[in-house]
Amino acid sequence: MAVRQDCRHYSSRTVSSGEVVQRCRLDANETAPFACPEHCLFFEPRPISGAGWTVTSTDD
Repeated sequence: MAVRQDCRHYSSRTVSSGEVVQRCRLDANETAPFACPEHCLFFEPRPISGAGWTVTSTDD
């Protein structure tokens, strides 16, 4: 199964080298390659307010 980006436990981050790191906050995923298990028991739909937003740091 592909990555479930619509799950509230999915997290994606771009590191300084430009590589995108994807992970499951509950470690319920297959690690290499990253994929969500079929019919994951921990799947929870992402709230509409959190979908599609990019969080950036305000530190200067």
